[in-house]
Amino acid sequence: MTKIGIVVGSVREGRVGDQIGNWILEQARANHPEAEFTVIDLKDYDLPMFDGPVAPMVLGGKYDNDAVTAWAKALDEQDGFIFVTSEYNHTIPGAFKNAVDSISPELIGKAVAFVGYSWDGAIRAVEQWRTLSAQFDMYDIRAQLALTFPMDFEGTDTFAPNERRTDELEALLSRLIEVSAKLAA
Repeated sequence: MTKIGIVVGSVREGRVGDQIGNWILEQARANHPEAEFTVIDLKDYDLPMFDGPVAPMVLGGKYDNDAVTAWAKALDEQDGFIFVTSEYNHTIPGAFKNAVDSISPELIGKAVAFVGYSWDGAIRAVEQWRTLSAQFDMYDIRAQLALTFPMDFEGTDTFAPNERRTDELEALLSRLIEVSAKLAA
């Protein structure tokens, strides 16, 4: 069975990424019994700032920090990912970038799709994620969700997706599962 990790990448207080991740999980489980979905919330890992003397790619998945090891294991168990990303100052959230910089082999050759949220749908952050994912030979799915305040939220703290988002998510999920299964084989 294809395993997809829904990675929630914001660790801020008052974030809405966890609401989005849970909505994706609910939709995915209801419509795709052929795959297994897990929310992987970056906030659960309390990762240190990456300051290692050696690039993580060289470490072969052997890390000297328990939090990094747990984070790496959670990602390594997946065949593909949905990165749920906010956009801070027109770029990738620092904690999420640090988390990815702390590991490497766990991402190599896997598929990834993006669900961005911000005042403009996190389109700049997603474009930067696409560039970064190439470093890991990841296959990035073209379809993406660009969730915006206020269209997909009540205020800035309650996720309430526009009805068209369900169809957009379905297109993303179908392609991601297909590609993840092929790459895992």
